[in-house]
Amino acid sequence: MDATDTAAHIAAVRAFNRFYTRRIGVLEEGLSRTEFSLSEARLLWEFAHAGAPLSATALAHELKLDLGYLSRLLKGLRERGLIKARANPADARQSLLTLTAAGRRAFAPLDQGSQAQTSQMLARLNAPQQHRLLRALERVQAMLGDEAPGETQLRPLQSGDLGWVIGRHGALYAHEYGWDLRFEALVAQIAAQFIERFDPSREAGWIAVRGEGAGAERLGCVFLVQARDDVSGAPLEGMAQLRMLLVEPAARGLGLGKQLVTRCEDFARQAGYRRIRLWTNSLLGAARGIYAAQGYRLIASEAHHSFGHDLVGETWELELDER
Repeated sequence: MDATDTAAHIAAVRAFNRFYTRRIGVLEEGLSRTEFSLSEARLLWEFAHAGAPLSATALAHELKLDLGYLSRLLKGLRERGLIKARANPADARQSLLTLTAAGRRAFAPLDQGSQAQTSQMLARLNAPQQHRLLRALERVQAMLGDEAPGETQLRPLQSGDLGWVIGRHGALYAHEYGWDLRFEALVAQIAAQFIERFDPSREAGWIAVRGEGAGAERLGCVFLVQARDDVSGAPLEGMAQLRMLLVEPAARGLGLGKQLVTRCEDFARQAGYRRIRLWTNSLLGAARGIYAAQGYRLIASEAHHSFGHDLVGETWELELDER
C-alpha cells in the first residue's frame, strides 16, 4: 500500500467517525437528552451491567481511560449520590464501587433513551438492510478488536454463495488486473454449469469462512468438477478439474489457498480420480506458486487475448497418489 492509499484510508475512517458521532448525538451536551456526558453514561452502563462491585483500576483497564481522568469522573458521580464505595477486603488500597438506588433510577431513562434512539435508526432500514448492517458491524468489531481473529474453516456451498463467488471474481480481477466484464461473465457461466451438471459423488465446492452463522465472513472459494473435453463436453476418464480458486486480499498469507487446493485433492482421491487438471494465466503468480508447491506440473501454455488483455494461458496437472 502506497502513501496515497494510506492517506485516503485514514481520511475515510475519520469521515465515518465524524458521521457516526453526529448520528448518535455524541457531540450534544447531554447524551440521549440527559444530563450525562458520554463518559459518565458509559460508566453508569458498566456499573449497571457488572455482576459484582468494580474497582477504579478495573474500570480504567476495561475502558482504556487515564486513571486520573477516571478518578475525576467517579468523584463527580459520588458527589451526586449515584455511586457508593466500600473498602475492598482483599486490598485495602482500593475501593469497590457500585450504583446506588439513585444511580439505578438515573440510569434507567438513559438506557431507555439509547434503546429508543437505536430503534429509530434501525427503523429506517428494511430487514435485509438491517441484516447487512449487523454483519458489517460484527466484521468491524472483529477486525479492530483486541481479540485474535476467529479460526477459518472450509464449509460446503450454501444458498447465496455462487452469487458471491461470481461477484468477487469480477470485482477482484477488475481491480487487480484490469480485466473487463467478460471475465465475470465467464465465471458466471462456469458457476451455472457447475449447478447444471452437479454430481455430488464426483464434484464439490467449498467456501473458506471466518466466524459462524449470519456473521460469518467469506474469505475464499474453490471448486472441483469432472474434467471435460473442451470441444465435445464429454467427460475425461479419471480426470478432475480444479476451478474458481479465490482468496480475498485481506486473507492472503493465512495459508487458505493451500487449504482449498488440498481439500480438492483429498476429495478427488476419495472420488476415484487419478489426475487433477486446471487452467490459469501466467500473471497469476500467487496461484501458480500454490500449484507448484502442491506438485502440479505445467504441461502446456498458449497466448490468447481475453478480458481486454494479451495473456498467456497455462494448463497444469497433478498426478494423484494412493495415500
